[in-house]
This record gives sequence, structure tokens and C-alpha cells, in this order.
Amino acid sequence: MQRRTNKIGSTHNPDQSPRTPRTVKSPGFESIDMAGLFGNSSAASAANPTQGDLSKDLPLSNPPEDSISDLRFSPQSEHLAVASWDKKVRIYEIDGNGQSQGKAMFEHEGPVLSCCWSKDGQKVFGGGADKAARMLDLAAGATTAQQVAVHDQPIKCVESIFVNGQHMLVTGSWDKTIKYWDLRQQQAVATVTCQDRVYSMDVRHNASTNNTELLVVGTAERWVNVIDLKNPGTFFKSIQSPLKFQTRVVRTFTDATGYAVGSIEGRCAIQYIPEDKQSNNFSFKCHRATSPTDRNTQNVYSVNAISFHPVHGTFSTAGADGTFHFWDKDAKHRLKGYPEVGGSITATDFNRTGSIFAYAVSYDWSKGHSSNRPDYPNKIMLHPVQGDECKPREAKKR
Repeated sequence: MQRRTNKIGSTHNPDQSPRTPRTVKSPGFESIDMAGLFGNSSAASAANPTQGDLSKDLPLSNPPEDSISDLRFSPQSEHLAVASWDKKVRIYEIDGNGQSQGKAMFEHEGPVLSCCWSKDGQKVFGGGADKAARMLDLAAGATTAQQVAVHDQPIKCVESIFVNGQHMLVTGSWDKTIKYWDLRQQQAVATVTCQDRVYSMDVRHNASTNNTELLVVGTAERWVNVIDLKNPGTFFKSIQSPLKFQTRVVRTFTDATGYAVGSIEGRCAIQYIPEDKQSNNFSFKCHRATSPTDRNTQNVYSVNAISFHPVHGTFSTAGADGTFHFWDKDAKHRLKGYPEVGGSITATDFNRTGSIFAYAVSYDWSKGHSSNRPDYPNKIMLHPVQGDECKPREAKKR
């Protein structure tokens, strides 16, 4: 019998085709002490240090009424923005005991597919199937969102950037373009044409220069484009994902040296941007399970979400199998794995200190409209990150 290991194996050869069962104060002005978050308890069983514990996870109050497409913590406070197929973006406040309450909300004219915060935590953006991006100015006490961007097709991704002292918005659409928006103007200041529809985007802000310097864009047909925001109109680097099936998510490393890619084939790739680090690239299998009816068959699930810990630089993957895991890319090691949560996980994020990991449990549409049951779970859970859950593995002493 093969011994089970938590080591991430390098996998350069593609597998066979997968079988998929398939009025408010500005939040930026408030500071909440999270030291006693959800009580001080051990996050994992001493009997199995790689098995994560969900017993302290708490549900977010009054979650959306339809599938959750995105969630983002404020970079300045303990507030969470949530985008949903019910056409709304909701903003919640979370206290030190894990209790939550709704603070604001705004609507789109179609399902909302993405949301984000401005870097100062004073504005929330949403982008959706109505082909528009909208902004709610919390600092100004606004109760109605204003339209700040438009595309020819649904907007799949929105990201806020801060460049040369100016807040801007980047939108990625199924019309195969990304656009840069100065919030003081009605027209995009720049448009970049991609190879195909935009599926996922992420940015990385450099605190030392106070500029957003890196944008990574994942599109249909497995293209991944890296943009140096010092030269935002061109691709610094373009590759096709080393994964052989459709890209679901791209997320940048905390040090901006690379990015992670997740795909529908139950696999994640770690990719470095500098040429002298290409030998460090690798991919690994995750979110797969042996079929309960056939031990020779593996069920393969989509990797729906990846999030990097803001302090430790480790990362999470979450998938259609309803599980999430924490990983150390440098040690090529799985830190923790967690039990199935009752439904597909569609979105995740760490708060600014890395003390909370939020994950959304809802239908991910992988099996179409017919499988969206009325009783399917639709909730957001708050997991307190404690102990060594997300800490990198200690290097072995020689």
C-alpha cells in the first residue's frame, strides 16, 4: 500500500481527461481588536496535526440569497464585501468574537461576478453581468452606487489599483478586454485587448513604494498575462497555463515574484515571473477523491479559489469538492486539510492580518442550471486562523 504524504509532488506530465462529478461610516476609520477572535483554542487535533478543525467556524449573518461569486476583506478594517448572483454587493462588519452585521449594500442590474475595495478602504466596487462596474463611496456616506465603468459584455473581474498617488479601477470582461478607469472620468483611460475572455485577475500592491505594481490576468484558452503597471498598456509576459484544462483562478504571490493558477482539473500551478526562477515552477494535484463506488477511479473537482496569507505568504486552495487546504509553496508541503463543508466553495479571502479566513459555500454552476437545488447551502463561514495553521514549514537543519 502506498503511504499517504502531504508533500506536494511535481507533476509536469498531463493526466488523462478528468472525471468531474461535476449611510454608513467609512469602514476605514474603524479598528477592531481581533486578538480574542472566536476564543483561544487549538485549531487542530493533536492526534492529527495535518487535519484542520472547523468547530470554531462561525456563519456570517444574513448572507446573500443566491450563489456567492466573490468576497473581499477591506485592506484597512474588519469589513467584508460580498458579491452575489442575487444582483447585490453587501458589506459586513465583523467583531472580535466573530459576530457580523450588515453595514451597507448596493445593487446591479444583473448577477454580480466580482467585487473589491479601494486601497484606502473607503470605496467598494462591483462588476457584473449587466456589463457595468459600480462604486459605493462609504466615506461620503453614499447609499446609492454610481456607475464607473462599462464593457460590451459582462464584467468578470474588478480590481482597485493605486498608481502615482491616484486611485484607479481595472476591469476585465468577457469582451476580451481589460480597461483602466480614472474615477474622475467617464471614459476608460486605456484599453488592452486580451487573447480571449477574461476569467480571473489579481493585483499586488507594493507597500514600500505605495504603488500597485503587478497585474495578472487569466483568460479562456488558458492564457495568463502579466502586466507591469509601470507600463500598463502592454503585456510584460504571456504564457499558456501549464495546466491542461480551463483556468478558474489566478492569484499573485505576496512578494509579487509570481502567481498561482487553479483549474477545473483539480490541479494548481505555481509560476514564477523572473526568468532566473523558472526552474522553481511546479504543479500539483488537489481537490480529488477516490470514487466511493470504484477504487480505481478518481473524482476530479475544480479549484475555484486561491488566497495568499498576507503575513506568511502561504496560500489556500478551495474547490467544488467542498474542502479547503493550506499550503506552503516554498516547502512544497500541505500544511492543513479540512473536512468537507456541505457544498462547493466558490470564493475565499484572508483578512488584512491573516487572522480570519472567510469561505463561501454555494452552488458553483459547474453542472448547469438543472443542478441548482433550492436546498443547496448558501452561506459564508468565518474560520479563525490560529496557531501554526498557516505558518510556513520550518526548514530542516542540516
